[in-house]
This record gives sequence, C-alpha cells and structure tokens, in this order.
Amino acid sequence: MNAGLSKAAGAGPILDVKNLSVAYGKVEALHGASLAVASGQMVTVIGPNGAGKTTMLAAIMGQLASKGEISFLGRPQTRTKVEARVMEGMTLVPETRELFSTMTVEDNLLMGAYARHALGDRDHEKTMEEVFHRFPRMKERRDQLAGTLSGGERAMLVLGRALMAKPKVLLLDEPSLGLAPLIVKEIFRIIADLKQSGVAILLVEQNARAALQISDYGYVLETGKVVLEGPSVDLQHDQRVTETYLGGAALKR
Repeated sequence: MNAGLSKAAGAGPILDVKNLSVAYGKVEALHGASLAVASGQMVTVIGPNGAGKTTMLAAIMGQLASKGEISFLGRPQTRTKVEARVMEGMTLVPETRELFSTMTVEDNLLMGAYARHALGDRDHEKTMEEVFHRFPRMKERRDQLAGTLSGGERAMLVLGRALMAKPKVLLLDEPSLGLAPLIVKEIFRIIADLKQSGVAILLVEQNARAALQISDYGYVLETGKVVLEGPSVDLQHDQRVTETYLGGAALKR
C-alpha cells in the first residue's frame, strides 16, 4: 500500500497510481510517479510550473496515453475510457474552467449530472439544492449566462458542476489560478468543506501554502518526478519545502 494513506482514511486506496509515465513524443513529462488517495482523504501535489502536475491529472483521467498502473475503486483503468471513468465516479475540474458560456448557470450545473442521469439517477434537483447551499452566489445567478460570470464565480460554477456528478474522487487542477486573494480563500474553504462531506480529493496546486494547510498528505513533483512525500503537516515544516515553496517560512502548527 502507498505510504500516502493516512490511518484515518480507511483500509485501502480509492485511487492508486503506480509508476505513471507520460511522454510527449520523445520528451518524457512524467517519470514513474506514484501516489494514492483513500476515501475521504485529501491529497495534494505541489510543485513549480512545468513539473508535470496537470499532465499527471490528465493521465489519471484517461485523457493522455500513459505507462504504469492506475487503479480506481480496486479496478485497473489502463484500458478504461474517460467516459467510463466518469460513470464510475471520477471527476476532473481542469484549470481552464471551461463552461458552456451561452447557457445559464443552472443549465451548466445540469450538464454535470448528465452521466448519472444516463445511469438512471433522477435526483438532480436535490443535488442542485445541495450545490446551491454550498454556493449561494450560484443560486442568485441561476438564470444568468455563464459567460457573464466573474473569474471567482466561474471557479465556483465549475466546482458546483463537478459536484453534480456526485464524484467518489475529485481531481482539482489549480483551483486558485488567477483568482484574487479573497476569492482564493473562499475557494479553499469550500474545498476543505468538501473533504468533510466524504469525497476523496486529489488537489494539484501551485499555492503550496494553502494546499498543505487543508490536505492530509502531500507529494512534491519536480521535473516529472515525485521527489518528496509525507503528511502535509510534516511537509509544512520540511526545510526544502519551506525554502522552495513557502517563502522560507514554515507554517505554524
């Protein structure tokens, strides 16, 4: 079992990645990376731009060809297409925050429930009310076109749309990217609350300080390789992490 599983998180990983490698032509962007996420656990991957963080998420989601082993819910995913992974409960929120800009906020949210609807689930109205409870601003703007939202509102909407799928594991790619500090604080508060609801979260984030504060376990990815891992509370006080990613100041316990 991967060392990333916390004792409180359960007996085994809901997502288990071993020796994952991805190449763009002759250039290998990810080299033998391994990580694990247990049910109800939040794991973060930090690292500089170009380290391979987004590549890792895309490969786990099945959007990129890769070598290695990806197991989700105890089942190998090597030959599983993206759509099947979504149906099983894996959801990716990309850093691009792509929305259907000419559709309303409510219709964008309904698109998130499409896979569950195809499987016969008809509880999307209840799920939407749960999303509105987490994102009151989305309820206020439910009839507004998504293309007219601010950057922070777009970030909330893509998170809300992902939750409409009722994911078992949520892959978040740079949720704080390009947002104002106050919005970043709100987004991370919401992500921390999501963990309390029981969903497993794999968070890729350049804001190492904020990510380590809310996660259980962390991995440091540099030049396509996992160079360090451990409980987030330990990484917050690791000299290499503090000097490189936290501005030289360890986080307070």
